[in-house]
Amino acid sequence: MTTISVLSCAAWAAPGLMFAMATLAAGTSLPATRLWRCYQALSGLALLLALSLAVAALFFDCHGAPWPGVLGTSTLGLVLALLVQGLGTVIGSFSARYLQGEGGQRQYIAALSVVLMAVHLLLLADHWLVLIVAWALVGLALEKLLCFYPDRPFARLAAYKKRIADRLADVLLVAAAALAWSAVGSGSLPALWSHAEQQGMSPGLQLSALCLVLAVILRTALLPVHGWLIQVMEAPTPVSALLHAGVVNLGGFVLVRFAPLLEQAVAARSVLLVFSGGTVLLAGLVMLTRISIKVKLAWSTVAQMGFMLLECAAGLYMFAALHLIGHSLYKAHAFLSASSVVRDTRLQALHAPALPSTASVVGAPLLSAALVVALQSVSPHAAWPWWWSGVLALAWAPLLWLPQRPEGSRLRSVGLGLGGAAGLTLAALVAHLLPLQIVDFPRTGYGVLALLTMLALYVCMGLLQLRPQAMAAWRRRSYAGFYLDEAYTRLALTLWPSDWAPKARRAAANQGTTQTAPSLLGDARH
Repeated sequence: MTTISVLSCAAWAAPGLMFAMATLAAGTSLPATRLWRCYQALSGLALLLALSLAVAALFFDCHGAPWPGVLGTSTLGLVLALLVQGLGTVIGSFSARYLQGEGGQRQYIAALSVVLMAVHLLLLADHWLVLIVAWALVGLALEKLLCFYPDRPFARLAAYKKRIADRLADVLLVAAAALAWSAVGSGSLPALWSHAEQQGMSPGLQLSALCLVLAVILRTALLPVHGWLIQVMEAPTPVSALLHAGVVNLGGFVLVRFAPLLEQAVAARSVLLVFSGGTVLLAGLVMLTRISIKVKLAWSTVAQMGFMLLECAAGLYMFAALHLIGHSLYKAHAFLSASSVVRDTRLQALHAPALPSTASVVGAPLLSAALVVALQSVSPHAAWPWWWSGVLALAWAPLLWLPQRPEGSRLRSVGLGLGGAAGLTLAALVAHLLPLQIVDFPRTGYGVLALLTMLALYVCMGLLQLRPQAMAAWRRRSYAGFYLDEAYTRLALTLWPSDWAPKARRAAANQGTTQTAPSLLGDARH
């Protein structure tokens, strides 16, 4: 067998192993401890195979097509498959300890395995039908994990709102596929890229791109359909880690894959810019006013999803891919170590908050911009346009804020801030050298609008720090999420009514009956 055929066969391994684990968990009566050991063994094997495929793609440029025209491999897809399987292995190990003694672990293992299997299939998708089915399967299996505690009404509400968003996204994806299939004459995605490059964008393809973008907005929980992502905090912590670190990021991957189509879809990119820019601005402000650690992390995910899709709207797909990888690693660690974060936050609460000085808030963007431009100028390759240097400068600027009454040396604080900003910029420059085979299509107009969005966010952040009393009313609205989710929830429940709270109460009653029945039988025996 040739190297390509071996890689093509190996690409089936990870989804196949996860499917075997789901079948084992759902179809046998093995105890939970043995199932978790089986999960760790199969997940570890899938991780090793994903690692070998990613190494072959990155360093030897070897790719295969498990099913030509239907399933195919890409360098980014294989790297994300390694990332997802690694997260799945760690989250599975964490879940085995976190859920020890809980009921329903068999169903949990089966649903977790199905989620990982479906994500692997989505990463391999080279056909519209595979993309639609795999993404729908991710949502259906994830819903089982979100409702692991059936007695929590808000977990049920979050799952219900996510189900509505997912079904609307499914309809939009089917519409996008039908329009593209009609224009191209095939459901193959490579055929779509070739058609768009050679013959341009017909009105049908323009509408297809718009439907795709709207479906991604729904799946990635951008404002105003973000509420379910905040309320899934009622789910077990490892489920939150899986959702925020892996599943919700899939929209970014899909847009990167569809970059050849979006390059010429002006209307679709404009809609994406509006929704992603608004999400960055509003969710970023809400995150600053929240107190609960997990809720703050959830709002952080909403803001980061907005920022990732803003990068796609501006045409910086390489940045979006790197953002996706970095956010996944950070958010998985943040959720799985949430207990230590709570402890650290309580220790910080013992000290009075240090407000930044006005001079540092005003001067930090200028110093940060000079640093980013200087480092980029000495780089042998142009990694991004000038306007994105401004976006990065505003993003790094808070690292250079100095407290009004510093406890130590100001020079040392400035040095640490500059070191952090320089390290992040160098990391971005080096990461752009990775052979992910991603082509950027930057547009200056969209980039300038992204820069203005980031500037507005920075100004609001500065005012919240420097003029807290004057911004008190704005802070209250920000803490309430600008009431967007309340409006969406009322609309959703009006159009698609559901007795989600009574269902939760009945589930709790049934669960209580199930738990007390063995003890009653035991009392009868005695």
